[in-house]
Amino acid sequence: MSIHNYKFIVVGAGFAGAVLAERIANEKNEKVLMIEQKSHIGGHCYDYRNKQGILIHKFGPHIFHTNNRDVWEYISRFTDWYYYQHRVIGFVDGLMVPIPFNLNSLYTIFPPSYASILEQKLISRYGFGNRLHILELQESKDLDLEHLYRYIYEKIFFHYTTKQWGGLQPEELDKSVTARVPVVISRDNRYFYDRYQGIPAEGYSNVFQSMLKNKNIRVLLNTHEKKLIHIENDTIYVDDKEYSGTLFYTGKVDELFSYRHGELPYRSLRFKYRDIPLEHYQENAIINYPTNYDFTRIAEYKYFEQFCQKQNITTIGIEYPEEYEKEKNDPYYIVPKTDNITKYELYLSQAKRIKNLILLGRLAEYKYYNMDEVIKRSLDCFSSLHENPRSLKQR
Repeated sequence: MSIHNYKFIVVGAGFAGAVLAERIANEKNEKVLMIEQKSHIGGHCYDYRNKQGILIHKFGPHIFHTNNRDVWEYISRFTDWYYYQHRVIGFVDGLMVPIPFNLNSLYTIFPPSYASILEQKLISRYGFGNRLHILELQESKDLDLEHLYRYIYEKIFFHYTTKQWGGLQPEELDKSVTARVPVVISRDNRYFYDRYQGIPAEGYSNVFQSMLKNKNIRVLLNTHEKKLIHIENDTIYVDDKEYSGTLFYTGKVDELFSYRHGELPYRSLRFKYRDIPLEHYQENAIINYPTNYDFTRIAEYKYFEQFCQKQNITTIGIEYPEEYEKEKNDPYYIVPKTDNITKYELYLSQAKRIKNLILLGRLAEYKYYNMDEVIKRSLDCFSSLHENPRSLKQR
């Protein structure tokens, strides 16, 4: 079947694209063409077993978590789960501190008498079990809580942020970044509090293989979409012929439009993997390094598989943030600054003029999504398409 004749084309084989392809193929019984630059499906969720048999998340650790039952039930069609509850520790002033910062963190950092004073003030003012933004501590007008704010801001947030975002100061970034650093008034050390949490029992790559196992889905790997698709005068062309089907695009939106309004900045990551001749290298799956070293965190992947691997070797992944450079590394995160969002809006306005183009996912929508959020976005998109094709619009 000619590429041009596919009624649906999906660019990108991560969750945003895979959900749509699966739904269209199975629910509408329509043929779908998927185009993927990488040599594998799964996008940045791709994982594999190394020579030690340890399941490695190639592009950094991914822990699935959601409060959305529909999303959980949907993805559970394609996998069993290791019901993993994620915890993060930060290496701060030579101590291992629970993150997000909570009441247990107080007693790890401060003398018990002072930790007790801070605990009582936090509970009295904000209530046990609540989560608050660190800026609320600064605005408390209480000297002890302001001191706590300065400590958390400096030791937990500031240096980690400047490493992650290439030297940008926190105040230069969108408020959504600081909003992701809460103080938790409880003794719950879990990083996520979502109702459903876990890691696919056989890995994420197996999830994608199950999702795309349909004769209606054709996947082209190692294929850059620009070789097949281009946009001219608000019209999509496939193989140099005007395309009347629907194009779902999950890649870089500035690249799709040939950088007409300038390049959008992204941040990338570099991983250094090491095999260590120990049963375990560290005491936890993830340890953050906010103030020490150039890397931000170390992941030990054996912890993600039910602690069932007892061999005396383990694999760690050391994570270094770095600037994104075209054709050198991958774009992982948008850079949430006001002028970048303004530039993106120019691309979005152009995309809205193309009735058969839908942008989906982190890069195409220039927005931070968790895995469950992008799955829901794609499920909602399919529902609109399935129920009323003419109602499908950009958000």
